[in-house]
Amino acid sequence: MKSVEDLGDLSGKRVVIRCDFNVPLDGETITDDGRIKAALPTLEQLHQAGARTTVLAHLGRPKGAVDPKFSLAPVAKRLGELMGLDIKLASDVVGPSAQRTSAYLKDGEIALVENVRFEKGETSKDEAERTELAKKYASFGDFYVSNGFGVVHRKQASVYDIAKLLPSAAGSLVEKEVKVLEGLTDDPKRPFVVVLGGAKVADKLAVIDNLLKVADTLVIGGGMAFTFIKAEGNEVGRSLVDDDSIEAVRGYLAQAEAAGKKILLPVDVRVSDAIDFGAHTVGEIDVVAANEIPVSMMGLDIGPQTEKLYADAIRSAASVFWNGPMGVFEIKGLEEGTRAVAQALTEVKGLSVVGGGDSASAVRSLGFADDQFGHISTGGGASLELMEGKELPGIAVLKESN
Repeated sequence: MKSVEDLGDLSGKRVVIRCDFNVPLDGETITDDGRIKAALPTLEQLHQAGARTTVLAHLGRPKGAVDPKFSLAPVAKRLGELMGLDIKLASDVVGPSAQRTSAYLKDGEIALVENVRFEKGETSKDEAERTELAKKYASFGDFYVSNGFGVVHRKQASVYDIAKLLPSAAGSLVEKEVKVLEGLTDDPKRPFVVVLGGAKVADKLAVIDNLLKVADTLVIGGGMAFTFIKAEGNEVGRSLVDDDSIEAVRGYLAQAEAAGKKILLPVDVRVSDAIDFGAHTVGEIDVVAANEIPVSMMGLDIGPQTEKLYADAIRSAASVFWNGPMGVFEIKGLEEGTRAVAQALTEVKGLSVVGGGDSASAVRSLGFADDQFGHISTGGGASLELMEGKELPGIAVLKESN
């Protein structure tokens, strides 16, 4: 992939950049600006170079129609605060306001157009429809920079199709993400430990399959752990189980044993007989052995003994990749497993990588700072697909760009 430096002197040149500003909102208040901060180095580079920069980004899932609650106005405000600049925001995506806002930029100025997902063509499966929209995006610039790692696994107009129309390069964020994550699958420092959590084991089957080939130890937590526990023939009560994945899980357990690799499962879990996920409330929490979950109980977090087991495995690693919380960390009393894993990652002497998504939100909500980890990915889905060994459309098209 070309880098921004490879585009030459950008003073006075018009640059279109795709960023991932899909940040969580409480009303109009951004509750986690990590993705905006991650984009700053490349945006600052363009600003300092004197480029006239038009930013493409999305927020939420407005499904191809204008929806004011998904406006990028809070993003434009926060970006302006972080950069100390007046960031202009067009009132549409490719209409008169966007055309005018982009055309009147001066050297070093930055503007956002509105949420690209207000346009139906952005996420269309029809290549011709996406290309027509991409041509309108391309009219904003002489060059295209891809800096939204959280969307490079999508074949979308502002990610893939525009890169076919303009000389293109990867921003520093995308460059770093690819370098770190491909390094883990191609030549990790050992021992290499992979920690996987989250709710659904089906979402992680492909990554388990690929990482069993390169990881020394797989650590399993979150809701997906109960499918593994059941696959070993144990009672899991009312815990979340993906019955369709049990045979695949048994295969992975046998495969790991045959290859001399470890798959660590919980030895104890926090359980309750009552939880309201919407209201973020839980009944009385108890700790039981992972293979003795009462039929009336639901496993909701790893237990204290498992925390120590997992933390010891993580701290002994030379490189660690973590994706998915260990429990329902949003509810008080069920965050301790995720906290223990996060703390252990901060104590790794080698490379510790937090694989985006819920894991990134969890570490920040639990009070950890980004610089306590080797790398926090900005893309949960993209990082997982890269770790699966998949070719990501938004990366492949950059490698093909002249």
